[in-house]
Amino acid sequence: MTDSIRITITKTAGSVPREAGTQMLVHADHIEGTIGGGTLEWEAMAEARQMLADGRETLTRTIPLGPALGQCCGGSVTLTWDRADMLTASPVRPLWIYGAGHVGRAIVHVMDPLPDFDITWVDTHADRFPETEVTTLVAKDPAQIVKHAPTDADHLILTYSHDIDLALCHAILSHDFHTAGLIGSATKWTRFRKRLAALGHTSEQIARIACPIGDPLLGKHPAAIALGVATAMISPQNRAIKDHAG
Repeated sequence: MTDSIRITITKTAGSVPREAGTQMLVHADHIEGTIGGGTLEWEAMAEARQMLADGRETLTRTIPLGPALGQCCGGSVTLTWDRADMLTASPVRPLWIYGAGHVGRAIVHVMDPLPDFDITWVDTHADRFPETEVTTLVAKDPAQIVKHAPTDADHLILTYSHDIDLALCHAILSHDFHTAGLIGSATKWTRFRKRLAALGHTSEQIARIACPIGDPLLGKHPAAIALGVATAMISPQNRAIKDHAG
């Protein structure tokens, strides 16, 4: 018999710690993942370990967080407990990042722990990458790599070269994609828009690339840019970056 219980949030209402689909795995002596912590998680873990002890296979319960648990969230969650030896893999979004400089490293540092993204990191030289578990690709001409990206990928262009950046913009606009963002100033983007138009892209196509990226209220430090980009990418609107960012 499987020696672990998977807890899944299957439904939510009102204010809750985590969204539907969130899971954790409870073993007799350790856990994997979290459904939000607090009393809810503590009692859910206790129920799971009782199931391990008495042999039950499954359980579903809707729990009002305020009255039942004394939590201040005020909503309710429906939990399902079932015997399983692993968490269910969640759908992930392919994220292609070009450039392993300060901003690229900061964005990967923030985005890599998030379970929603499968990152491919591209640069011109292997020694520009830090030690990482992210998939890395080395290409003398990064624009040639774009055709290998999934057609639903998000792209972030952060290289050290304006020429490489422009070539990447041209390649991405010539290939199906979900969203794209380019690091740079408003002046840089004005020049790029003219050059991309000269390459045959319409104004509507060019407008799909957001530039600058980040959040101007956070500043221009690489870590601040990374926080702005990550916040926008995990927003409900599924935007890659803030159009107005600086």
